[in-house]
Amino acid sequence: MSSSKNILVIAPHPDDETLGCGGTLLRHIDEGDKVYWLICTTITQKLGYSIDRLNLRQNEISDVFMSYGFVGYKQLSFITTELDLVSKRKLVIEISKYVHEVKPHTIYIPYRNDVHTDHAQVFDASIACTKSFRYPFVRKVCVYETLSETEFGMRTDDPGFKPNMWVNISDYLDRKIEIMNIFESELGEHPFPRSESCIQAKALLHGTIASCKYAESFIQIKSIR
Repeated sequence: MSSSKNILVIAPHPDDETLGCGGTLLRHIDEGDKVYWLICTTITQKLGYSIDRLNLRQNEISDVFMSYGFVGYKQLSFITTELDLVSKRKLVIEISKYVHEVKPHTIYIPYRNDVHTDHAQVFDASIACTKSFRYPFVRKVCVYETLSETEFGMRTDDPGFKPNMWVNISDYLDRKIEIMNIFESELGEHPFPRSESCIQAKALLHGTIASCKYAESFIQIKSIR
């Protein structure tokens, strides 16, 4: 039996990790790996959110953390939707601190060409924290797709999200959807892309490629064995 590995999922916003690779994270935990969660942004009153909404979001994060059984998590103080106003150096420094703390074997990061600009900033800063000569413990880096972000990326120079790795999550999809429901304000009814039916449909489609009932897909961009 393989030894336990440290796994880090980096999310621009709370819920990206669940939409992108929630089933895979649950499978990691079920197989004995230790999963850590880094959230790169936060909402504030400056953006028009009420104190009640801020408190609700923190409760959601806490509930999601407990529901997964993550070993640890950290939320950075950068304001959501404004990462393009932050120097890349600052973002790299903060992500690097947590990467060095966790020393992950595998890191999951968002797709660079997602429609939300925060995702591109997080991708670039995260990649800077996977150099083998500075982070020798990082052996695998995988890019996840995020419903409502990846499929709406319309850059003409974007080749599109073309996965080369699939993970069977047939035993974990129901739990993934349960956890996603904790982010109550982020879900909607079909045809809203962040809906239960869409999450299931995406997993069903990838399952046909992976020859299983449900799967999640990734672009594996680094693998050292």
